[in-house]
Amino acid sequence: MPVIALEEHMATPDVIRAWKALDPALRDLALAHSSEGESGRRLLALDQTRIAAMDAAGIDISVLSLTAPGLQGLAAADAVALQGPVNDLIAEVVAHRPDRFQGFATLATPAPQAAARELERAVTRLGLDGALVFGRTRERNLDHKDNWPIFEAAAALRAPLYLHPQSPLPAVRQAYYCGLGDAVDDAFATHGVGWHYETGIQFIRLILAGVFDRFPELQVILGHWGEVVLFYLDRLEQLHDVAGLKRPLADYVRAHAYVTPSGMLNARYRRWASEVIGVNRLMFATDYPFVPVTGEAVDAFFRADDLNPEDRAAIGGGNWTRLRAGIRR
Repeated sequence: MPVIALEEHMATPDVIRAWKALDPALRDLALAHSSEGESGRRLLALDQTRIAAMDAAGIDISVLSLTAPGLQGLAAADAVALQGPVNDLIAEVVAHRPDRFQGFATLATPAPQAAARELERAVTRLGLDGALVFGRTRERNLDHKDNWPIFEAAAALRAPLYLHPQSPLPAVRQAYYCGLGDAVDDAFATHGVGWHYETGIQFIRLILAGVFDRFPELQVILGHWGEVVLFYLDRLEQLHDVAGLKRPLADYVRAHAYVTPSGMLNARYRRWASEVIGVNRLMFATDYPFVPVTGEAVDAFFRADDLNPEDRAAIGGGNWTRLRAGIRR
């Protein structure tokens, strides 16, 4: 059974320089993890070093994507200047080792029209498999009408969008996550819980804003077992009437969302997600290089006693392969 991992990150020196050149007030809390230390070194490695790490973890194919904080915090001109070279690099890596790599495009969401054009180029000319995006472009939420050209392009191409976590706005961090000491504050606002509420809210906003009604072929991938959304579907259903939704809210999730573990290789969460949205909506990801995933852990995840061979193959790569095959190139 081939194992395909979808949330496997990279970075480039030019992007890191652009992140560090931002005004400190605009910098994402992910900056240090994405540019320094061992994780920073691993993000830049797109050679045999990465393949060796994949082999050690039992990963056959990694779907590469630019890590957080992406391009959404940059000035529009800077983001546009970087999106093409990043996507060209990912495409080069994939072309060199198509047996081991696939790729998501990165998009200059500060310039949505340019991002939509780049998505089309990345899919139809570079052979990439959709894009990885973030919830906000500075203070503009993902569902804002300015971003709809991106959704239109993705839907027309049947190219999935992987919705990745990002840090809450400074005002939100100050209100909810601060006062416990700098290290705790930052962890609380990011990988502790802040990233996941932030991302789940952005996905729910897409539903409430009518994005999936307008673009019924749009598909979104959520990491971390659905970024909290799956665990509150019954409660979220109370938004149906007040928002005037055309379908039950859970129907939007089951028709437009795929979920991955992002390295949280927890059989209990996997069973819950299977029950809520179905095994055909589950895929695999390790969140490389930020989660220390071992080959033993990956093997144990897929060989759980309650996971039959068909479901194991579907989660391991079959569902992604089917979704990818439907992309219009």
